[in-house]
Amino acid sequence: MSSKLLQDVERALVSTTLPEMGDLALSQVCLAQEHEGRVRIQVNQGVHGEDITDRLRAAVTQAVASLGSERIDLGFSVAVLPAKSLQSASVSSVPGVKNIIAIASGKGGVGKSTTAVNIALALAHEGAKVGILDADIYGPSQPQMLGVADKRPEMYGPNMIEPIKAHGVHVVSMGNLVTDSTPMVWRGPMVSGALQQLLQNTHWVEIDYLVIDMPPGTGDIQLTLSQAVPVSGSVIVTTPQDIALLDARKGIEMFRKVHIPVLGVVENMATHICLNCGHAEDIFGAHGGEALAAEYSVGLLGRLPLTKVVREQTDAGKPPVVADPNSELSREYRSIANSVALTLWLQSLSGNSGPEISFADD
Repeated sequence: MSSKLLQDVERALVSTTLPEMGDLALSQVCLAQEHEGRVRIQVNQGVHGEDITDRLRAAVTQAVASLGSERIDLGFSVAVLPAKSLQSASVSSVPGVKNIIAIASGKGGVGKSTTAVNIALALAHEGAKVGILDADIYGPSQPQMLGVADKRPEMYGPNMIEPIKAHGVHVVSMGNLVTDSTPMVWRGPMVSGALQQLLQNTHWVEIDYLVIDMPPGTGDIQLTLSQAVPVSGSVIVTTPQDIALLDARKGIEMFRKVHIPVLGVVENMATHICLNCGHAEDIFGAHGGEALAAEYSVGLLGRLPLTKVVREQTDAGKPPVVADPNSELSREYRSIANSVALTLWLQSLSGNSGPEISFADD
């Protein structure tokens, strides 16, 4: 029979919630057990990151502070859980992959691929095992961005390839299977078949997050992805200008129609700061991404500046999160990645598209 202390601890964990984490009840992630007159609380954290560990530690400690801390032990473990898919039951899981995150845009030229690679690198920076799949079959850019354009994947077995490792992430791209001068002159069905092969014929091993860099628009690749594999969620990248927002809306509507949660909007190229005088100018308009997020009741994950350093570092094969992990720009990418990971964790616990959460470095 449970002791009074164990019962008191369990009641405290049930009654304590974290509003900034979607009203998460501590009892959802904590297991309390009695051993030799003491109670051990094991916190099962579903996302990597010291910030969230500190938040959970403080919340649990405060919840049981009046119960006698000298008889209570606290432990932590981190294991990323698969978020529940809302798509058709006919989709097939990708062996070795827990969560699939689609990074998409309504039109090209808004910085989607740059955002995708930095999100992937930021997730890996926190300790997650991350893969990135370049689904832009016609115009793959991830090999160049990650500095592995000259590498070719090795074979794992018959019809299976090993992803290329770059800066701690596992990369698969058509750009590593063809030469720079080989155009992919394929019709839609061939492109869709290539995507499915890249997904299913890659030797993924215990990947917490597979970030998919989608081609722009709402075409064959998007439809194939929604019908073939369980996508945990999507991120929409846009610039603040009206033309980009028109197409971004189509992207959000598409994901809604195929029952893929939209985790939030990233407003890219939001502000340009002059290197000479420091003047900030909204070249592409102001707060368009924020308005789009509010219109569809999704979170604004972050606002990224238009800056030369992003282009220089990414062209050199070392994106900002790798080249300068402590810069303000890298912290913004990490904040975006942390928000995505946390939302997927809450989604895995609640079984729906996840509540809106707030996440900040401070």
